[in-house]
Amino acid sequence: MTLSEKECREQYLNNGNPPVIIDAHSHLWLWQHTIVNGKEISQLPNGRSSFLGNEVQMMNPWMSDNYNSAEKFLANMDYAQVGGAVVTQEFIDGLQNDYLEYVGRRWADRFFVFGMCEFRKPGFIIEAEVLARRGFKGIKLPAARLIDDYGRIRIDTEEFMQMYRMMEQKGMILGIELADGDVQCEEGENIIAECPNLTMVIGHFCMVTRPDWMAQVRLARHKNVYIDMGGITWLFNDEYYPYPSAVKAIREAADEVGMDRLLWGSDYPRTITAITYRQSYDWILKTTELTDTEKRMILGLNAQKVYGFDRLPVLKYVPNMSE
Repeated sequence: MTLSEKECREQYLNNGNPPVIIDAHSHLWLWQHTIVNGKEISQLPNGRSSFLGNEVQMMNPWMSDNYNSAEKFLANMDYAQVGGAVVTQEFIDGLQNDYLEYVGRRWADRFFVFGMCEFRKPGFIIEAEVLARRGFKGIKLPAARLIDDYGRIRIDTEEFMQMYRMMEQKGMILGIELADGDVQCEEGENIIAECPNLTMVIGHFCMVTRPDWMAQVRLARHKNVYIDMGGITWLFNDEYYPYPSAVKAIREAADEVGMDRLLWGSDYPRTITAITYRQSYDWILKTTELTDTEKRMILGLNAQKVYGFDRLPVLKYVPNMSE
């Protein structure tokens, strides 16, 4: 069962005790142009992209200038009452370190930003050390992209381990997305064994709709491993809003590792081509299958524990013209 729109507003969004809402998985860029697996990714007009040989709607059509900027995201966040956001990176967007360093400094109260290295070539440890000196508190590893038509790069080699040890020593966070199922879970276990105090956040809800996704979830049995739900709405897009099977998957993962290990994330801006930004989280508020405490943990309190966000603004509820 789900709460109605009115019940949701009255219970959560415009009452005296709204939940802390933090988006644990989002993306920003000013220009998207790169090569992945030998194929080009580049921007087209009206929010579209040439993506690995296909034309796709990468962003909302109203983002016609193709700038996926912090200012636009903040406007969405303010309207949806999302106080803070974690901005991650992916090879498909190209390296965004310079822009994200600016974003992290300019809006330090609203954003936690990840740096990223060119992990597809040796010598990235130098890049990682530079990112740490520049003030990045996290490094993103798109590990699933290291298995492609050209071969496989393991993520537990000595150079990777050197980076993890450096990050552990400096208290940095490792954001990681693993290949479907258990393909890279052994390597993940090796990382955790080598650096048990390194905080690791596994993205895309462990690719929940793929076989053997629980193998990735079980990595969060370790004390410093968490799971973000970035992209969960596109993973359940065939079912669509309000995603009852996604709610069941949250319960299944929580039964395995605990609700305190799960962090809501939107995968903005890609997911808001199908739904609104508020809809990327309010299906959690509307379900009656989770308790109020569990909803608050997933939507923000867990992310606050992992990423900080100790100066979030209080955002008022603003009704739209349809209400």
